[in-house]
Amino acid sequence: MTKYTVADAAKKLGISKEAIHNRVRRGSLKSIVEDGVKFVIIEPEVAIKTSTRTTTRKKPLHVDDRYYKLLEEQNTKLQQRVDTLEGETRSLRDQKEQMLIDERKKIEQVYKEKDEQLKNILNAISSKFMLNAPAEVIEDVENIVEAEVELETKVENRLISLNKYLKQRNFSKKKSQKIKDKFQKKAKDDSRIIKIGKKFYIDLEKYDYSDYSL
Repeated sequence: MTKYTVADAAKKLGISKEAIHNRVRRGSLKSIVEDGVKFVIIEPEVAIKTSTRTTTRKKPLHVDDRYYKLLEEQNTKLQQRVDTLEGETRSLRDQKEQMLIDERKKIEQVYKEKDEQLKNILNAISSKFMLNAPAEVIEDVENIVEAEVELETKVENRLISLNKYLKQRNFSKKKSQKIKDKFQKKAKDDSRIIKIGKKFYIDLEKYDYSDYSL
């Protein structure tokens, strides 16, 4: 049995002074007062048990450090993977957008060429030459006109004007105007919108326009 001051007892047991006072109050440690100084009585077995607990308590700290380091490494790898996937997603989105833009240009080009051909045919029909042309020439012109009509029908079957679609859906005037305003605002940037002259056309077979409330 050995007596220590509170400070020495705390150092011996590897705990705080407050913990020593708490143990004295609970009766788990004995104390005496000599010449106005409080001493704590520590049995040898108490010192051994406390030392063992302190040693045991320190070991998991090293394990925790390794565990947290492993978690940090895994988190870094996951973050790198996320960054890679986000980059691939942006690349695919850009490619899709470009494909839509190219498709819209092709459709607009078809309309442009069709309009030019029809103008040429009408000019030819109204000319004096056509009035006196042989039957074979007239037949060729008629065939061209029929082909143009057929082409226009095929295109119209795939595309539909925005105004026509809104009428078919029986939207209210307020909702229809709201949708038209959206189309007007985003026509230049949205490759799904086909504008010919002042009219907007949509391709319901190929694109989804749910973001426009269609």
